[in-house]
Amino acid sequence: MISRRTGLAATAAALLTGASGPASTAAPRHRPGLGSRLQDDVDAILATGATGVLAEVQSARGRTTARAGSAGPGARHHPVPRDAYYRIGSDTKTFTATLALQLVGEGRLALTDTVERWLPGAVRGNGNDGRRIAVADLLRQTSGLNDYLAVSPDAADAFTPAGYHRSRFRTTAPEDQLKAALSRPPLWVPDAGQPALERRWGYSNTNYVVAGLIIERVTGNSWAQEIHDRIIEPLGLRHTFTPGTSPYVPRPTATAHTWFPGCARPTDTTLASGGGADGSVISTTQDHGVFLRALMSGRLLRPAQLAAMKETVVAEDWIAAPGVRYGLGIAWRPVAGSDGGIWFHGGTHLGIVSESGVTPDGSRAATSATFTLRMGDPAQDAQDAAARRLVDRALTG
Repeated sequence: MISRRTGLAATAAALLTGASGPASTAAPRHRPGLGSRLQDDVDAILATGATGVLAEVQSARGRTTARAGSAGPGARHHPVPRDAYYRIGSDTKTFTATLALQLVGEGRLALTDTVERWLPGAVRGNGNDGRRIAVADLLRQTSGLNDYLAVSPDAADAFTPAGYHRSRFRTTAPEDQLKAALSRPPLWVPDAGQPALERRWGYSNTNYVVAGLIIERVTGNSWAQEIHDRIIEPLGLRHTFTPGTSPYVPRPTATAHTWFPGCARPTDTTLASGGGADGSVISTTQDHGVFLRALMSGRLLRPAQLAAMKETVVAEDWIAAPGVRYGLGIAWRPVAGSDGGIWFHGGTHLGIVSESGVTPDGSRAATSATFTLRMGDPAQDAQDAAARRLVDRALTG
């Protein structure tokens, strides 16, 4: 995900962190009250100026979906498809953390292993030290490593319409992303004696770039293959995949709109490449909900590893919600009406915001996609707040 703070630099760190459209429609297949409430919440997101919104609530009783807005410019009579594909952005991190914890459960990896053990010499220079960063620090965002997106020399140019058009077909190797992050001194370095116990927290996509490289070193396979073999195929997620170097999203989808800083009109950013273990997965609201429910219900992790995933630290200044804590690739926050709170992550890619949540036992999940991103605009805060409200109400109503 995605820091939801405004401003160009914060938006860069977040990535890999108008008038309403046509009349909205809902398809409540169970519990009409839930369908009506979900539609109201989707409409509320659209009312903040979003161009298109899609949401779904899942439980053992079935699915309820709602949508609002249009699929693209000049498509007022073509609503957002209910089965639209979209980039889930940093919700990918929950997939990657799950992979790493599966390897821990198999005894092939330990949360206390250092980066140096698996990637000798890879994290060095300018005070960065892989000997003092544990796998747990990567997954919990407590490593102190800089976010490669924020410190890249061409970061500012990338977040302009011209920069987007120049780079939309360009991919960057994870080794080069790591190199960019290591060009700056770390924000801190965990304790040499017990690095896995670090509690200082700072969101960095670099942590998951390194985690992906470690997964590949441990398994001998690509991160993408492990995602498919361990999660996508076993769960039957037929509409979830890793795009590799392709910038395309398959149809059906909706146009991804990005308002770059200082621009009066949005840019169509549907074509976009970039990201790997930190934010590249493409999915649907249905598949994403299936994954979240399977994860929290214990279908993907052994009890010890699921418990480790839920060991959290305070995550301040990440999103505009009180009490947020970050675990291993997933976060928790208290929600009124829920004794156990909810687990969530969230993801942002160019023109797409994914907001989701799941109950602690996996009995219910809520997933949403908003096909609008407004960089440095207070309207984005309103959109994000409306999306979180949708998730909260869906999981507690």
